Amino acid sequence: MPSLSARLIPAMITPFNADESIDYSKLQALAKHLAQHGCDGLLVNGTTAECPTLTGEEKIKLVQTVQSAVSGLKTKGGNPVQIVAGIGSNNTKTTIEEAQRTAALGVDALLVVVPYYNKPSQRGMIEHFTQVAESVETEIVIYNIPSRTMVLMEPDTMATLHQRCPNIIGVKQSHPDMDAVSEITHKLPAETWRTWSGDDSLTLPMMACGAYGAFSVLGHLTGDMLYDMITAMAAGNHQRALALHLEQLNLGREIFCLPNPTVIKTCMAELGFAGPTFRAPMVSPTDEEMVRIRAIFNESQAVLNKYHSAKIVV
Repeated sequence: MPSLSARLIPAMITPFNADESIDYSKLQALAKHLAQHGCDGLLVNGTTAECPTLTGEEKIKLVQTVQSAVSGLKTKGGNPVQIVAGIGSNNTKTTIEEAQRTAALGVDALLVVVPYYNKPSQRGMIEHFTQVAESVETEIVIYNIPSRTMVLMEPDTMATLHQRCPNIIGVKQSHPDMDAVSEITHKLPAETWRTWSGDDSLTLPMMACGAYGAFSVLGHLTGDMLYDMITAMAAGNHQRALALHLEQLNLGREIFCLPNPTVIKTCMAELGFAGPTFRAPMVSPTDEEMVRIRAIFNESQAVLNKYHSAKIVV
């Protein structure tokens, strides 16, 4: 079985000070908060972290800060919090160098994005991921997100890579095609492969097609509830999982009503875990957009209050 066993892995925001420097103290507080509220893994330097605007040195320090913050903490399942680091580019050599630097930090896994912009073929993807996987011993999760990369990795390609490189152990599937998830489940061995949903509103449907858990944005706000939904589904309690899914369905869509991480970062600023600062080309929301974000935040608090009051109808 893969060593990466976390089912709910939020893609962490990166808190910035007003001068756009990283607020590492808020990052530490956020990491602890997430670990204490249902998240059994944490993704650092993902898309939600505004990773294209981060320097290599900042990415290293972000990982180290999160590792230090959750050291010794236990998840609801009694296990250490696992750390996944996002890496990757459309240059294989550069990706290898980043993979080796990041793996040396002792992370539990690397989330490696499918190369973007240059639109590689399936054979090109196989070559890219093979070279990266062979350069490290750390487990690798493929980040399959065609809305950003403009290319889609096919299930047969994943199967080839997993057979060729056993440390490629799963995929973050950010593509709303349930047939593709079913095909991945059919073609990849359950004993050594895991599929995580990359879209919050699709986590339950993907799990119905064989997915294991989620790399989440909504987990910043409703971590306990999402973890309950995921573990209920995994345990076969489909009725409870569906009830929890439906309560969060609108939130799972609304947090992406503006370019990510605009909504979730602004919501977390309301809770004191981030400032309202973004790095260009990301921009702060307008007054009109803030009205919608406040409505999203208020809904998340109402949903959580209902959950903690045990009023979710099953």
